[in-house]
Amino acid sequence: MAIQPQSRWSNPASTMSGAALDEGLRKHMLRVYNYMGLGLVITGLVAYFVGTTPALYVPIFSSPLQWVVMFAPLAFVLFFSFKINSISAGAAQTMFWAFCAIMGLSMASIFLVFTGASIARTFFISAAMFGVMSLYGYTTKTDLTKFGSFLIMGLIGVVIASIVNIFLGSTMLQFAVSVIGILVFLGLTAWDTQTIKEQFAENNGAEGNQKLAVMGALSLYLSFINIFQLLLNLTGQQE
Repeated sequence: MAIQPQSRWSNPASTMSGAALDEGLRKHMLRVYNYMGLGLVITGLVAYFVGTTPALYVPIFSSPLQWVVMFAPLAFVLFFSFKINSISAGAAQTMFWAFCAIMGLSMASIFLVFTGASIARTFFISAAMFGVMSLYGYTTKTDLTKFGSFLIMGLIGVVIASIVNIFLGSTMLQFAVSVIGILVFLGLTAWDTQTIKEQFAENNGAEGNQKLAVMGALSLYLSFINIFQLLLNLTGQQE
């Protein structure tokens, strides 16, 4: 890009401020992805350990306790969202790790239904899809805000349809929910990434930015987990 004539005479302080902001943003996004990545590791380890240990999964998934495990992550997210402004950054981070562990407990059943190879393959495909959309959200100049309300409406529709299908057990509805859900969460990945990027500001302070990083990691984590689960339901090979 050609340098505009006036940039040669720009205020050095503003230039430094812009450079510092860019560096701060890079560190912030790296922290978000690190939190998210570690959260996925915790979820995977808990899910694998519980899903391959009969002494743990039999009492859980053969009793009404399975409903508690199934809906606990949703309740946890709602509680987390309401409390984020009134807790410290350290507490928010601890709650995020706890949520990831609870999500792992909830997802343990996939090791009872799908083959290990199928789970691994779906994970890497989901990671590739997520990575492309997150990169798009970070680099695009298009304002994705206008798509936000549409994506939220789609998300609500997917959640309601998923809950209804728990009781109906319709394969056609499950297929439709999986396809639409994947598209919705891919869109949310790009939207959330852009939102996280735009919310960052050095004047939030270290405490504020750390809480923003935790909430950003939670948003991206949820999108990835849902892409993975929906894709696994759609293409996974059962035991």
